[in-house]
Amino acid sequence: MTDPAKVRRHAERIRELVASVVRSQIKDPRLGMITITDARITADLRDATVFYTVLGDSAAQASTAAALESAKGMLRSTVGKALGLRHSPSLTFVLDDVQDQVKQIDDLLAAARHADAEVQRLAAQAKYAGDAQPYRLDEDADEDEADDVAGSAADSDAPRGADRP
Repeated sequence: MTDPAKVRRHAERIRELVASVVRSQIKDPRLGMITITDARITADLRDATVFYTVLGDSAAQASTAAALESAKGMLRSTVGKALGLRHSPSLTFVLDDVQDQVKQIDDLLAAARHADAEVQRLAAQAKYAGDAQPYRLDEDADEDEADDVAGSAADSDAPRGADRP
């Protein structure tokens, strides 16, 4: 078994290496404004997945994916030499759709804010279904206790069994 900390270090190193090679060595005109966001590697250190984002439309994303696919061999050999592993990990590039997810979450939050504002507006106009104060206050409790004490004193004066026919 491989140490998880070692796997994380290798994944971080792969991310840094791929980012620096893409920035400095790949001169493909199809390569757009790319950012390497994350890299993950399997526990056996054989397969690495590199996540990236591209600034632009779907055409820019497709051309950047093609450029990365054509440079995969050079990137794999550079990563293998730098890591010093017995086997160079195979690289898989995955478009990270963080911006789409962020937009979707922002839309959901805006809808929730709108719904909360509507609930607040309705609550401001609402009236109580029963009394405005549904709970018993201390003054009411004192009056009720006085009535109970007077009623129980009257009951204690009567002889036992007097209420039976």
